[in-house]
Amino acid sequence: MNGMINSNVGNNERGLLPYPIILAANKGEPEAMKVVVLHYGSYMTSLSMRKLRDEHGNTYWGIDEDTRERLRAKLMQSVLAFKI
Repeated sequence: MNGMINSNVGNNERGLLPYPIILAANKGEPEAMKVVVLHYGSYMTSLSMRKLRDEHGNTYWGIDEDTRERLRAKLMQSVLAFKI
């Protein structure tokens, strides 16, 4: 599986995932699921950005880790439940 992942995915985060990766992730293959999660990682991070406050009351944009983890879990559940 590793050779297929490395040769077909590369660093193209905006492209479509190869069908064999989706199929393997749907069957519960951990390495394939990792590729799916990494593929959507930056998108989930951007959806998780919130205005936060530091201990001095200053407002800044940061990642809401709880939201990002919930999105990651939902993605994994959806991949496993998808009917191919």
